[in-house]
Amino acid sequence: MKSISGWLMAGAAALALAACGEKPVEPTPELSPETAQVPMIATDPTQGDGGVSAFYDPAAPAPEKPGTMIRTEAQPAESSLAEAGQAMRILYSSTDGLGGKTPVAVSGSLFLPKGEAPAGGWPLMAWAHGTVGVADVCAPSWTARSERDTIYLNHWLKQGYAVVASDYQGLGTPGGHPYLATKPAAFSVLDSIRAVQADANLKIGKPVVLVGQSQGGGAAFATAGAAETYAPELDIRGTVATGTPYFTTTTAPAERDPTKVEGVFAYTLYILYLVKQADPSFDTDTLFTEAAKPTMDLARTACLTEVWESIEATKLSQATAFTRDPTPEVSKYFGLMAYDTLKIKGPVFMGTGGKDHDVPPEGQERLFKDACAAGSVIERHVYAKLDHSGTVNGSLVDSTPFVKKAFAGEAIAGNCPKAG
Repeated sequence: MKSISGWLMAGAAALALAACGEKPVEPTPELSPETAQVPMIATDPTQGDGGVSAFYDPAAPAPEKPGTMIRTEAQPAESSLAEAGQAMRILYSSTDGLGGKTPVAVSGSLFLPKGEAPAGGWPLMAWAHGTVGVADVCAPSWTARSERDTIYLNHWLKQGYAVVASDYQGLGTPGGHPYLATKPAAFSVLDSIRAVQADANLKIGKPVVLVGQSQGGGAAFATAGAAETYAPELDIRGTVATGTPYFTTTTAPAERDPTKVEGVFAYTLYILYLVKQADPSFDTDTLFTEAAKPTMDLARTACLTEVWESIEATKLSQATAFTRDPTPEVSKYFGLMAYDTLKIKGPVFMGTGGKDHDVPPEGQERLFKDACAAGSVIERHVYAKLDHSGTVNGSLVDSTPFVKKAFAGEAIAGNCPKAG
């Protein structure tokens, strides 16, 4: 069977969280003694639902006003952050990013620094996480974060910034997670900001900086672009994005060996799951071979590491997983993963690992140049010796002063190529 026109597998490669093609090490969801005793949401494998507590179920239609806080509870210690003075799970209203109209409930976490809030409240960072899976049990507010992300978020808390961390639409909460779709991620992040800023008791200030990695780098970039039309009242001062993917309706990624067995194939399954949500008539029953169906089913209910291991154990590849080339059916939904605009209000910090094998530096450079040409202010840093994952914390030496300047409202010139 010929390669699937490149982009399905290239899109998968773009979002791999493991450096240099190594299997990602993600935490296995575990229940705390307290959580294990609360009512659990019934499992719906077709949507990846279930396995989380009743906290995540709004139990009623979500409030029509986006950014309305529905409820909060203390974040269990095993899924909290050491530098947080206060940590809580949050459930708030947002807008279904696939349809653009229906209210939905979205979950997440809020972490406040230690000590007393400064005058005007804590400056807020809105964190957009990388790929974890599409099942509810993979929601970062439900399970422990990776060591990399824990170090990263603790750093920002130590700098005196509050951190709100959306799980994104459909992760934790009922309904499917529209993986990689930019609008759902943007709406989810923007409404998490609205929700925590609306509670005066939290002492959250108005200035916000967006920050994200990999899938979350794309989410942060998309959030910055959507802010002016969806949430123009928010005071977004800047954006930090590392390992940022760049999908367009015309991008033609390089072909990949269709016979090669790679755990990164998990991302192709997640992309196909997105298409299935956008178009329920998309026929996956006849698309997958019998050998591939158990792993496709697993992708809905388990997290990244387990799916990755299943692909390797069953030796799945494009050639053995599909009965037909799905590109003609899928390509018309490619725009769901594209950015609505490259003209971003406020400066953008872009961190790229020179050894990023997951989101190739060439694609990130293309995004940099295209966003610059569109009129965005981009400060780009390339870390020649760092890979996809290493760039997250490796970029802090440069992103920390960038964030400080952004919050202070200082001018950031960027380093876009000069016209002409």
